[in-house]
Amino acid sequence: MEKSIGIVGAGIGGLHLALYLQKHGIQATVLTDRAPEQYAATRLMNTVAHHGVTVARENELGVNHWDDPEFVYHHHDHFFNFPGSPLLFRGAFKQPSRAVDYRIYLPALMKDFEDRGGAIEYASIQDDDIPALVSRFDLLVVSTGKGALGRMFSHRPELSPYNQPQRLLCVGLYDGVDHGSPQGGDPRGVTLSVSPGHGEMIVIPTLTFGGMKTALLMENIPGGDLAELVSLNYDNDPSAFRQTLLDKLETHHPHTYDRIDTHRFDLAQPLDLLQGAVVPTVRRSSVGFDDGRLAIALGDVHSVVDPMMGQGANMASYAAFELGKAITEAVAFDDRFVETVDRARENRVLAAARWTNLMLQPPSEAMGRLIVTMAQNRALCDEFTDNFNYPERQWDRLASDRRIHAWIDDRTRLAA
Repeated sequence: MEKSIGIVGAGIGGLHLALYLQKHGIQATVLTDRAPEQYAATRLMNTVAHHGVTVARENELGVNHWDDPEFVYHHHDHFFNFPGSPLLFRGAFKQPSRAVDYRIYLPALMKDFEDRGGAIEYASIQDDDIPALVSRFDLLVVSTGKGALGRMFSHRPELSPYNQPQRLLCVGLYDGVDHGSPQGGDPRGVTLSVSPGHGEMIVIPTLTFGGMKTALLMENIPGGDLAELVSLNYDNDPSAFRQTLLDKLETHHPHTYDRIDTHRFDLAQPLDLLQGAVVPTVRRSSVGFDDGRLAIALGDVHSVVDPMMGQGANMASYAAFELGKAITEAVAFDDRFVETVDRARENRVLAAARWTNLMLQPPSEAMGRLIVTMAQNRALCDEFTDNFNYPERQWDRLASDRRIHAWIDDRTRLAA
């Protein structure tokens, strides 16, 4: 069966799918509104960590251009700023993770795809372009939620518990933050810092245009003391921005503040700041048209999650591979094909969404017990940390208080 696949969007989901299909001899055309040379002059897109399972998929595709040990990190440090009794403990990955600025990452993969004979078309898609696009390809994959195509996929209220953002984001790449060095005694890691009632911060060593910098992904609770950071204007007064941020970090995230050289602390570049919010949403995975053709959702179009647990990009890559396998094996693109795709990818996709949504809420008594136990049981914390690769395993442990207690009790017995 000859298969012509259109992929709207050149994010990680769209590009991993295109490269997967290309590797398996299937024609795919990527449609996007941004050329590779335009990325360097754009504002920070996100701060994305690729866990070991995603790096392995990059190796399979032959697009892991960042396998230098200088670029990876090996653990999560968990810091809870409990008043009077802060808690700090570490969990390790079995395989290292890595963060590369997507303004570098995506153009590199676009070049790989084109150098291997792949077709990328650069255009902005309007509402009236949809009928022609649908009829042009045997299957249309939509991996960007921008515009009319993203709106075609209706949201699933039973899986989307929020109708407004749960966190207000202030995300930047900074100089002046010590994130450890492979040459030093302490390997490089990520810090997950929690200020109860005010928000979380993920501190990520990130490869960007000027080399290794530090991403501060600040997840601020509406109404809390950190909420103003979503609208704090850097361009109007960089000095006031820096000082306000430093003051907030000293109060709410002191473990990270203590690693900052306040004289050097600043955005790596003026465009290295992203502020906004996300409404976590799961959407229908496909839409049918009168002629029997289908469009199928991928990545953020299918499920957009808050970035707190670092699942969005890894989930999109996994889903792209599962969709790619289904396309290579398909004899027809119909409802049965959609069922096959959903069965293959939905467990991980929905588990990532449910786990992330759980962590946006104040911790239950069981979750509080888990936090305290992980601080005392390194094996349990290592398992929790490595499950960032496998959100379905994490959700198996956390889906109910009963499951959380059972997990703690089992691992405590093993440690005894």
